[in-house]
Amino acid sequence: MLVVIGTIPDPEAPLLDAPLQWDGDTVKAGGVPLPPDRGTPALLGAAAMACRHLGLDLPHAMLVGDEGLGAGSRKLYAHLETVLPGRDYSTLAFHYLQPDVDWHNKVLLAAQAMECAPRIVADAGFMYAAKMSGEAEAYDLFTPDAGELAFLADETAPHPFYTRGFILQDENNVEELICRAYEHGNAATCLLIKGQTDRVADRTGVLSTVSEPSENAMEAMGGTGDTITGMACALIEYGLPVPEAARIAAQANRFAGELARPNPGSQIGELLPHLPAALTRAMEGLSS
Repeated sequence: MLVVIGTIPDPEAPLLDAPLQWDGDTVKAGGVPLPPDRGTPALLGAAAMACRHLGLDLPHAMLVGDEGLGAGSRKLYAHLETVLPGRDYSTLAFHYLQPDVDWHNKVLLAAQAMECAPRIVADAGFMYAAKMSGEAEAYDLFTPDAGELAFLADETAPHPFYTRGFILQDENNVEELICRAYEHGNAATCLLIKGQTDRVADRTGVLSTVSEPSENAMEAMGGTGDTITGMACALIEYGLPVPEAARIAAQANRFAGELARPNPGSQIGELLPHLPAALTRAMEGLSS
């Protein structure tokens, strides 16, 4: 089973450790509605839609309210350290938790103590903590954008805020940044770099690129990177090799944008109903 771990921007939200429910319109965990506007709920919404399309169980959710002050994240870190060794999950997807190296290391050890080793994906704040801890190579997939890749490539930066200026955060030097991240041990086994051109890479270099179709309005929508990560996690849980899952997720996200015809005011929830058709198209020829 896929489990999605992260925070929601509501300090009153309780710690949730529950399977997702889908009533046709809304995704819920523990009876709490999770509107897929952006962030971890957007990732969850995309992962749930993809899992349902692929015939998989809906993801399990481990969430907590945190507006960025860290109290909720620390509560969830402590819960994960306690429960993960006794759980049986095949894919762990970590999203935004306030980066904390000490807590990251405790949670990674707990995941590695699980009876069957899960595939581990990290994005956003937990990806930052993985790099800061020096444990990036323990992960199967990171899903950074170009700016986050620059942080991974800067071996001295303790936080994305301190990424050195000479490491330009644009798409012209993405391949150089990929090499630099692997050279210093700051990348997962596979990288999916999200941008105007999406790139899937490993330590040998770029494996595949996806750049079409292109919907300009998608650039202005918050959460489109989260939907890619959510679909990639579902496709990994489906059993695809990680690089293939990453490529198909990037392609499906672009097909979904083409189908949704978004404008700059569109919300990510308008994209989700188009994910099944987009995934079907992106997976054409997969078995041949």
